[in-house]
Amino acid sequence: MVNLRIEDIDCFYESSKILENVRFSVSTGVFLGILGPNGSGKTTLLKSISRVLKPRKGAILLDTTDVYKMKTGDVAKQMAMVPQDSNIAFSFSVLQVVLMGRTPHLGRLQTESQKDFAIARRAMEYTGTWHLADRLVNELSGGERQRVIIARALTQEPKVLLLDEPTSHLDIGNQLEIMDLLKQLCDEKKMLIVGVFHDFNLAARYCDQIILLKKGKIVAAGKTAETLTGENIKEVFGIDVIVNKHPVTDLPYVIPISKPKDQRQRSLSVHLICGAGTGSTLMKILTDSGYNVTAGVLNVSDTDYATAQYLKVPVTAEAPFSPVTEKTQEANLAMIGKANILVLTSVPFGLGNLRNLEAAKEAVKIGIPTYVIDEVPIEIRDFTGGKATALFWELKKLGAMFVKDQTELLRLLNISEEEAKLAAAEASSVVSHLKPSEG
Repeated sequence: MVNLRIEDIDCFYESSKILENVRFSVSTGVFLGILGPNGSGKTTLLKSISRVLKPRKGAILLDTTDVYKMKTGDVAKQMAMVPQDSNIAFSFSVLQVVLMGRTPHLGRLQTESQKDFAIARRAMEYTGTWHLADRLVNELSGGERQRVIIARALTQEPKVLLLDEPTSHLDIGNQLEIMDLLKQLCDEKKMLIVGVFHDFNLAARYCDQIILLKKGKIVAAGKTAETLTGENIKEVFGIDVIVNKHPVTDLPYVIPISKPKDQRQRSLSVHLICGAGTGSTLMKILTDSGYNVTAGVLNVSDTDYATAQYLKVPVTAEAPFSPVTEKTQEANLAMIGKANILVLTSVPFGLGNLRNLEAAKEAVKIGIPTYVIDEVPIEIRDFTGGKATALFWELKKLGAMFVKDQTELLRLLNISEEEAKLAAAEASSVVSHLKPSEG
């Protein structure tokens, strides 16, 4: 077992300070991911740990020994580096490249023994590269070459493996293959792996712990699920994201949310009567287009409610599986009274949410422009024995404007097709990772 301790290091390139007061500790059997924007000091931190760039302040310890006071060969027996680019200029065979990992263990002018060949072969079999032994390394694919470089690192028999964006030039299939291999090394061989990554979701899937760097300082560090939060990502990268649990892996899953560059504030308020996921995409499009959006009454177990929470849309809400109460109805009518426009989506109606139709009727009566999306026939989504259908057609008699679908509504609201497509695509990604509607 080995413990890597970084104690308050400052690192410089000439007079420019790149890392400041960086401090953390991590032990064998942990996969640690380091994330941060370009220029945050991620690669510099790896260089410092691997003795390429000596800190001007602080210390880097393997257990209790400062790595900068160790002999180069002794450090190489403890730590191995897998760089971002692994170009090898000469036409070495794969086996020759992997055997280079035995160099720290050989004396001056000493050649490899049968033991060294056996260690190299085990590393190649573990990484699935033994069948490539006689191939020239510069003839391999990117994924094959990366596995060979990992095999070379394993041939050093290190306890610590350092990775600088090990999958950055690989396709998704090879990325997963390499990351599966690294995770296997961590779990089965109890190696300590420290890697720099730029992909949130790749790091979330494989790393036990995360460090977030910004301008050379650690902003957050700890277990992946506790560190990779929307707030931390916003602080470090300056972007809005939704962090949810992946429905299959139950691991954090990051969904970036961008804003159109030409976003304009329309200074109009739109109240949505929706539910069962019928308002999520529209909610995203309207907020991205500069409208002030409110919604209600929504059940707190509903997908539209979850979307509203993520988008910080004010909502009138009711408890799960509960009908709209008099008190909640009053709150919803108060919210509607402040809106410039009301939109009613093609939401299913039962006795529990029938009051939402009554609220739409009140909006029309007091002169609020009301748009009704008549995309799905009301008779198909009426589960009230005809009460919802009667109220629905009463809206039309009172003057509500019926539109055939969301596209027609957006055109009437002066939202361009490009804006709508961008926001709709993001909304689709968001909604697919939110809790499904429970009715």
